[in-house]
Amino acid sequence: MNIDLEEETGNPVVENVRQALLAAGLSDTVVVVDDSVATAATAAAVLGCDVGAIANSLIFECGGEPLLILASGAAKVDAKLVAREHGLPKISRATPEFVLAYTGQPVGGVAPLGHKVHIRTFLDTDLKQYPVLWAGAGSHQAMLSLSYQELLDATGATETAVR
Repeated sequence: MNIDLEEETGNPVVENVRQALLAAGLSDTVVVVDDSVATAATAAAVLGCDVGAIANSLIFECGGEPLLILASGAAKVDAKLVAREHGLPKISRATPEFVLAYTGQPVGGVAPLGHKVHIRTFLDTDLKQYPVLWAGAGSHQAMLSLSYQELLDATGATETAVR
């Protein structure tokens, strides 16, 4: 595994995520890897961590608005459960175009912060068990690390079970 702690050259989306981390009072923990980390399984393999410690940033469409669910890479999100528990209309998977329009980040590289607009966010409570979480950082080759509490505080998320 080759990890580059330097900025991913020429990628303003990753730089925006770095700035969002700093603006939230967090350290710049973005790492850039040679291989794609666009799925939880590939990210876990490249980073050498449990797939459950990957905080997938999943964008859904809910009532025509974006909804971000930060889910453990080991979880299959039950959108009906989340909608029912929080009194939301139907939650459906967003198209890649919808995701890009609201986040400015590609599917498979969406970060938990640094989006074009504020997005209502839910945080999977299963992630609490991991001392270090990894999340996308705006590209298919960039990841960031932080604790559950840092992720909760930086995103203003609502804690919830997702399965």
